[in-house]
Amino acid sequence: MLHEESSFQGLKDFNIYYQKWLTSEDAKAVLMISHGFAEHSGRYTNVVNHFVPKGYAVYALDHRGHGRSDGERVQTDDFHDYVEDLRSFFSLVRQENPQSKIFLVGHSMGSAIALLYTAEYQQDLAGLVTSGGGIARPGDPPMPQRPAGKPLPTAMLSRDPAVIKAYEDDPLVYHGPVPERLALFTIMNKIPEIVPQISIPVYIMAGNGGPDGARSQVLYEYIGSRDKTLKLYEGLLHEIFNEPEYPQVMSDMEQWLETHL
Repeated sequence: MLHEESSFQGLKDFNIYYQKWLTSEDAKAVLMISHGFAEHSGRYTNVVNHFVPKGYAVYALDHRGHGRSDGERVQTDDFHDYVEDLRSFFSLVRQENPQSKIFLVGHSMGSAIALLYTAEYQQDLAGLVTSGGGIARPGDPPMPQRPAGKPLPTAMLSRDPAVIKAYEDDPLVYHGPVPERLALFTIMNKIPEIVPQISIPVYIMAGNGGPDGARSQVLYEYIGSRDKTLKLYEGLLHEIFNEPEYPQVMSDMEQWLETHL
């Protein structure tokens, strides 16, 4: 497995850090990861270790304001800035993999970014995978927001104490208070209006040990694709890629990908 790190110039001349993990031969497909709020691209080791030996290439960026990328921590003036950075990242990935199918994998806030990206640029993608995301049903009370000014809770991430400790000890994870002006708060209520136009294959994954299961069910109902699959895991928490059952999660995701190559 070949691992490389670099950066590209994102919107407003921000330096956006990214990593890639490559096979020794041409990739059968590329997974392009859009990570969640407050974290970074280095937390997807289980995805990398499962899929690269299977012949996939994995590319993952640190969103602006996250990890090793430029920007005010966990902040952006406009949520669409994330989408534009992802567009630049896709161009880089496509240039390096001109013949490979590219699947976008979004987790949590990264799934919101991925949904917006897909709605605009789905012609470029072979498929979309979401984890720990979802939407509220239009007309329902708005989703509860993370309390501004308070640190993020960690117990909802995983049932594995080692995962929680690694998260809490990780200097690249943002551990500060949730900003009052968080762009994610404003965009979530708009996503139900956008996802019906998505028509490419979509695989929606979530644990139902928290709110992700119900929210992912709503996303499944509203997304426009005829080729869509919802996979819920009993009792798993937010980071299904980092739960003790992650080998099964990876295997299920691989099975879906293999049917769309």
